[in-house]
Amino acid sequence: MLRLLLMHGLGMRPLVILPLLLSFLSSFASAATTVFPALSGRADAPVLVVYSSLDEPLARPMVAGFQAANPDIAVRYEDMLTGEIYDRIVRETDAGQKTADFAFSSAMDLQVKLANDGYAQRSDLPMSEIWPGWANWRNTAYALTFEPAVFVYHKPSFQEEAPPSTRAEFVALLSQRGDDVYGRIGTYDIERSGVGFLFMSRDQEQFGDIWSVIRAMGAAGVKLYSTSQAILERVADGRFVLGYNILGSYAADWASRHPNVGIVLPKDYTVVMSRIGLVPQAAAAPELGRRYLSFFMSREGQTIMARELQIPAVSPEVSGNNTATTMREMLGGQLKPVPVSLGLMVYLDQVKRARLISRWNEVLRLQ
Repeated sequence: MLRLLLMHGLGMRPLVILPLLLSFLSSFASAATTVFPALSGRADAPVLVVYSSLDEPLARPMVAGFQAANPDIAVRYEDMLTGEIYDRIVRETDAGQKTADFAFSSAMDLQVKLANDGYAQRSDLPMSEIWPGWANWRNTAYALTFEPAVFVYHKPSFQEEAPPSTRAEFVALLSQRGDDVYGRIGTYDIERSGVGFLFMSRDQEQFGDIWSVIRAMGAAGVKLYSTSQAILERVADGRFVLGYNILGSYAADWASRHPNVGIVLPKDYTVVMSRIGLVPQAAAAPELGRRYLSFFMSREGQTIMARELQIPAVSPEVSGNNTATTMREMLGGQLKPVPVSLGLMVYLDQVKRARLISRWNEVLRLQ
């Protein structure tokens, strides 16, 4: 069973265990489709169509919970990458076709863009009024998860000292350990990783001296990857000593299976991203989409997500370690959730995006 261990301020290293696998790869891949027949056995049952970036095996408990409460509804679950979810909804809507009844994606910026550009419809639900303000954009796009960006480290490489717990400590360690860490640091390639770009853009907003961190990583021969797995497998076997800004859900899955992987929530600030759910404007059965979204936001749905999917719950009604409420009680202002707002669209502007990537590459190359 998941345990969230956040021993901040107790003389122990901060650690988070949030098992989950996500998909942050390229935008163009065929959807893997799974059909869940109605539990009632009704052959002509209405079908809820879901486009989601959450791996179908991990989504099964949520689908099962929804169908237990709605036995006359079948579910068509299309597991695809985040860019494809956006592209398909736009393409199908613009062609005058019907699209998914519910879309669930980790691409926060693209989900907000769908909502802002008229590709999503308003969903006034029982939980809407008490849903956290930062997690609700106009009752149209809802943040449904609470997932931090973390430092990961190779535990045997830190037997004599604690791993860095702030960005200043991270930079100092790279300088002090020199050749010992050269070429053994990993982070996301922000040109190829959507979550990496999101975290970097938030770093730039939260930390005035973020370029000193990038400069230090460049001097330490940082290696760049588009996926979490590539970094984590190298930390697990000791080829890398540190990984920077790794999505906690990926990291925790590895930590649960590889004892040499340690996790730190940076004390200066910890960026938290969320996956967003919405009902597309061109949904074939929007009432089914809203019913699924409502279940996702309910006490029962959020409890299933926290306890069975092992994804931290947003709902203020859900208690326990694996929730935004408990994490905030323990870590307070250290946590910096990315709000569901139009601000997410800033770096969809190609000029601004290109400018940030250009500076990133320039700083890394200067070393």
